[in-house]
Amino acid sequence: MEELVIRDADVVDGTGEPSYRADVVVDGGRVVSIVKEAAAAGCQRPRARRELDAEGLVLAPGFIDMHAHSDLALLRDPDHSAKAAQGVTLEVLGQDGLSYAPVDDRTLGEVRRAIAGWNGPGDDIDFDWRSVGEYLDRLDRGIAVNAAYLIPQGTVRALAVGWEDREATPAELERMRRLVAEGMEQGAVGLSSGLTYTPGMYAQDAELTELCRVVASYGGYYCPHHRSYGAGALEAYAEMVELTREAGCPLHLAHATMNFGVNEGRAPELLTLLDGALAAGADITLDTYPYTPGCTTLVALLPSWAGEGGPEQILKRLSDDGTAERIRHHLEVTGSDGCHGVPVEWETIEISGVTDPALAEYVGRTVLESAGLRGETPWTVARRLLLADRLAPTILQHVGHEENVRAIMRHRVHTGGSDGILQGSKPHPRAYGTFPHYLGHYVRELGVLSLEECVAHLAARPAARLRLPDRGRIREGYRADLVLFDPATVAAGSTYEEPRRLPTGIPYVLVDGRFVMEDGRRTDVLAGRSVRRSPR
Repeated sequence: MEELVIRDADVVDGTGEPSYRADVVVDGGRVVSIVKEAAAAGCQRPRARRELDAEGLVLAPGFIDMHAHSDLALLRDPDHSAKAAQGVTLEVLGQDGLSYAPVDDRTLGEVRRAIAGWNGPGDDIDFDWRSVGEYLDRLDRGIAVNAAYLIPQGTVRALAVGWEDREATPAELERMRRLVAEGMEQGAVGLSSGLTYTPGMYAQDAELTELCRVVASYGGYYCPHHRSYGAGALEAYAEMVELTREAGCPLHLAHATMNFGVNEGRAPELLTLLDGALAAGADITLDTYPYTPGCTTLVALLPSWAGEGGPEQILKRLSDDGTAERIRHHLEVTGSDGCHGVPVEWETIEISGVTDPALAEYVGRTVLESAGLRGETPWTVARRLLLADRLAPTILQHVGHEENVRAIMRHRVHTGGSDGILQGSKPHPRAYGTFPHYLGHYVRELGVLSLEECVAHLAARPAARLRLPDRGRIREGYRADLVLFDPATVAAGSTYEEPRRLPTGIPYVLVDGRFVMEDGRRTDVLAGRSVRRSPR
């Protein structure tokens, strides 16, 4: 007898087609049969050792978070309710060009300091890996949800070239090509870049094109955080489209937003650019989060020249009054490349997290607010935070536009990604709320997408980008990564004031046929494993 039958569910199967009522049988981690309209037809209903009454609930394929920053959180926190409670059954890690493999001892220390704001300093983690394959093996010991990995181009450059702003030598470029090939052979699904983050931003297009050619040869895709989301955003998108066309590599645009005042109402221009490329045969997808503020680290706003040489050199420059004044001028007057070419507006920069408890009073306030309370300039406050917390503060950046968010999420190549940074006492609510916010706010309340469309965006389309032949839809023989939710009540619990509140209306989540959420509570099941690149 099979393990589980889910009775009388309204199945939204990921195809975008209308829902249907069915009994769905799960055994051995897979969907083994689907009996449509069993009760109405009066036919023999399937039996199993456990029967779950899904009356009033939607059964959908598990959601795939195409842009996650859980690289250490999955190892640190077996519970991982931040994602499991949203119905996420697979996360894509290694984002924005910086993560923890491939590394050597030197690079690992540098990367840990550089992205402490994303993942914490990692003092509680046993970094017993160096290669991509070893990191994936570590995930295979058991995690809350499944995870795929993108090779981080900035980490690769740090390993082969260092943190200097210069062109790679032929030998260094060849080493980077080998590192990318090795990562792909070990199971990575593609390559990411952070082209407003050091050292990845120091790579010119020719270098990136060569790495993308390697990725394409293995059937992977390129996922850039491109060179600007502010001034020059459209040019930056066009640059990535042309680069991947030249390389013959599929393109997935990370957190594809149009932010800052210069881009208000300009989403249609981006979509026209993408439609033209798609019509010409390009293979392009994108992801977004359903919120207007962005989230990153405070140090990311600095100009690229301030980051040359790595984290310790940044701290030295910030400690020098003359150099710090140059940084301020670039931030506030010129428009730093780290701040997307737009002069920083301190009233939009909210401190969301610090690692030093002595600095907790800054969290939840904008830099401008803290400056006013102290009778100081905003730069004085920002500089102090960067030095005292050793570059670790995270920020919310209130620079988005709702009309752009809605226009982009409607597009036929759109997928969902939380870009969820789980660090800090007041993280962005998208870390805990992205997927139920799509279903509750943008489907039920606003009707921006139909339920069937939305599930296709959050499950089937990401699975297709990842080349996963048995995930993302509810079909016989497919993996039983499933979510059951109440379409009338599903909603994000997280808010800007209480960003760690869990969603409502998602009582059951299965990974590989095992309940990781049951009756709205996290179980102790660790059914997640690494999901490695499938052969072409």
